[in-house]
Amino acid sequence: MAASNLCRLLRDRGAVAALVILVLIIASAMLAPLLPMADPIQVDSPHALYSPGSPYLFGSDQYGRDVFSRVIYGGRISLLVGPIAVIIALVPGVAVGLIAGYYGRWVDTLLMRIIDVMLAFPGILLALGVVAVLGPSLTSLMIAVGISTIPTYARLTRASVLTARENLYVDAARVVGAPDLEILLRHILPNVVAPIIVISTLGVGAAILVAATLSFLGLGSQPPTPEWGRMLSEGRQYLREQWWIATFPGLAIMLTVLALNVLGDGLRDVLDPRLRV
Repeated sequence: MAASNLCRLLRDRGAVAALVILVLIIASAMLAPLLPMADPIQVDSPHALYSPGSPYLFGSDQYGRDVFSRVIYGGRISLLVGPIAVIIALVPGVAVGLIAGYYGRWVDTLLMRIIDVMLAFPGILLALGVVAVLGPSLTSLMIAVGISTIPTYARLTRASVLTARENLYVDAARVVGAPDLEILLRHILPNVVAPIIVISTLGVGAAILVAATLSFLGLGSQPPTPEWGRMLSEGRQYLREQWWIATFPGLAIMLTVLALNVLGDGLRDVLDPRLRV
């Protein structure tokens, strides 16, 4: 089954192209220290605001730092924030969804009302509140983005469990005396994991966008650390003349999120049986 799904995914040209782009972005970020690039935090005032070309491929910023180097190194943070934030949201979100969907009744009502309270706040506003409490830092940024997206995974998992718990294999497990934890982890979770994988892929892109937004507002990574959202913030006052300072990190965010969304759509087409031809 896994092999057939992989073959179907590889036949999707858009998903394959997105996967190739993501691999290139991730590889360049991981190998950044080994690449022949300038120090991303080295200030060189005499070479400030050089336009793209030679000797700076993407130009230099207001402090004379190489924008290309900062974009590559900035990917190390942005690409780390997305997956970690998704994991922070995924674990409690899936746990709440499993418990609420399986037990139902007052347990479901109580947990879903808590989720409804979280949904009452816009995601970015909830993330801002968490960062305000914890203080601006990269760790606070990941926690804030993760907490703000917990309701998405909780509601998706609950909806899937409500259907899965009515299947015969769950009834059979109950009849033979399997404990609830075993039923949840061995019988229900594997059968609801496909939509969770899809939404997680899309969630990484959304998390990168929210993290960039918070960094743009000065609530994420702190100077002089290169990070795409902060680079946008630093370059916004130079947009009219020195457009490259903000344009290239903006393009990096756009390309990464677009690739993640296209890959997520491809995974949905492969893993959702309703979309199979």
